[in-house]
Amino acid sequence: MDVILLAQKLVQFNTINPPGNEKEIALFCGGILSRNGFDVTYFPYKENRLNVVAEIGITENKSAIVLSGHLDVVPLGQKEWSVDPFAGEIINDKLYGRGAADMKSGVAAIISSAIRRVKTSIPEGGIRIILSVSEEDGCKGIAHLIDTAKGKLGNARAIIVAEPTDNIPICGHKGALYLWIKVTGLTAHSSMPGKGDNAIYKAARAISKIENYKFNIEEDPILGMPTINVGVVKGGLNINSVPDKAEFSIDVRSTTKINHHEIIDEFRNLLGDEFSFEKLIDRKPVFTDVNHPFVQFVDKVVGVNRTKGNVPKALPYVTDASILQDYYKDVPTIIMGPGESFMAHQTDEYCKLDSIQKAEEDFFNIIGGKNV
Repeated sequence: MDVILLAQKLVQFNTINPPGNEKEIALFCGGILSRNGFDVTYFPYKENRLNVVAEIGITENKSAIVLSGHLDVVPLGQKEWSVDPFAGEIINDKLYGRGAADMKSGVAAIISSAIRRVKTSIPEGGIRIILSVSEEDGCKGIAHLIDTAKGKLGNARAIIVAEPTDNIPICGHKGALYLWIKVTGLTAHSSMPGKGDNAIYKAARAISKIENYKFNIEEDPILGMPTINVGVVKGGLNINSVPDKAEFSIDVRSTTKINHHEIIDEFRNLLGDEFSFEKLIDRKPVFTDVNHPFVQFVDKVVGVNRTKGNVPKALPYVTDASILQDYYKDVPTIIMGPGESFMAHQTDEYCKLDSIQKAEEDFFNIIGGKNV
C-alpha cells in the first residue's frame, strides 16, 4: 500500500465538521482494513457518521497496542485557498488539502503501517485501530464510542494518537473544561434602568473576576498552569430594554494538579449563587512519564533525544488521547503524527511527503517492537 496515495484519497473526502459526513470515509478505511485481515466494526454516532474499530491478533494473555486518529476536519475559513482543498494535490513534495496535516496523513500512516506489519508478523496481543468522528468539536465521537461500545474495546498496553506533531512523540496535553454560564435579571424600559436589573452588567462583572482569577495550585512540571478564556458572550434582545438574561462561556485548560470538580466549585464560589453552570465538555489531561519504557522505546525508534531540551513537553490542544487514556486505565500514551502542528486549521493546509513516509515507517517499527 502506498501511504501517499492513501493520504491523498483520504483528503479527497469532504468531512468538514459540522456536519462531518464521515460515513463514506469510514467505510472506505474499514474496507481496506477488512480486505487485509482486520475484523472491522462500525459504531454509528449520528446520521451519516460512523466510528471505526478494526482489530487483528487480539489475545487474552496480552493487551493490544491501540492506534487512533479522527476522520473529521474543520471548516475552510474565510480566507480563499490557492488550491482545491479536497483535490489532494501534491506540489513541491507537499500534500495539500483540508485535513492533510490534521490529521488524514496520520490516519493513512496508521492504516498503511498496520497492514504492512501484519503481513510480516502479527505482534503479540494484536493491534486495535480506532478511527473516530466529531473530534474537532470536543472529542464527542470517541466519547460516544466509549459509551456505546459497552466494553467491546478490550484492553490496551499502549496508545498512539497520530495528531500533527512533526513526528515528535509528545507525552501529554492539558485537559479541557467548557462551561456555559447563565445569569438572570429584571427587564425594564431603557429610559428607566433603575426599574430593572441588568443581567449584562452582572455578566460583565463576573467576566472581569474570571479574567483576573489565578489558580492557587502547584504548577505542573509538564503542563504548566491552567488557563482560562471567555470566548462567547450573549445578552439582551433590543437596545431600548434592560436585559433580563445574559450568558457566556468559560474554557479552562487544566493540568494534573487540579480536577474539574474543584474548578467548578471554585468558580461557583467566585461568582455566587445567582449564576447557573452547564458543563459542555469535560476532558481530562493526558500524561505519561518520559522515563516509561514505552516512551523510551518510541524515542529510540523515532530518533529523539530528550536531553537536548528541544522536544516539547506537552501540547496546548486537546485530543482523543484524553478519552482513550482514561478508558484504558492510564496506559502509556503518546501523541505523534506526520503533520506540523502550526499547519492545523490553516488555509492551504499541507503535510510534507517525507514526513508521511517517516510516520508510516516509525509506526511500523513501533508496532513490531518486542517489548511494547
